Amino acid sequence: MLTNKAKKQILTSVLETINNISDKKYQKKIWIHGEGPEVDDFDETCCNFFGDGDPLLENYKDFGLTEFQYLVLKKFRNNFRSFSDKHYHPSEFIDTPEWNEIIKIAKEVLKAFNYEGQKTKH
Repeated sequence: MLTNKAKKQILTSVLETINNISDKKYQKKIWIHGEGPEVDDFDETCCNFFGDGDPLLENYKDFGLTEFQYLVLKKFRNNFRSFSDKHYHPSEFIDTPEWNEIIKIAKEVLKAFNYEGQKTKH
């Protein structure tokens, strides 16, 4: 049984990951050029999201998500899973219409959660 503090940390982690997925400037700077100070890549982003996101979705009521938040997050998860199963190198997909759609859905999730995360200095 997770504590409320642990649930909040998991939700925050998922939203931080989605925030990075919604930010193409971050992706180009960190994922492609490795300019830091952050250390991150697409594989790590996928592992972080699915590692925390899937259990959160399976137990969304325990995490206090509304039905709307759950549906938006699930839509993102399903689209991101389909995309990440086929694409591995950000330099090959960063400017594609398919990736732009993932970014758009990520922004919908952040809006549904009223999330305004840290903005990376570009």
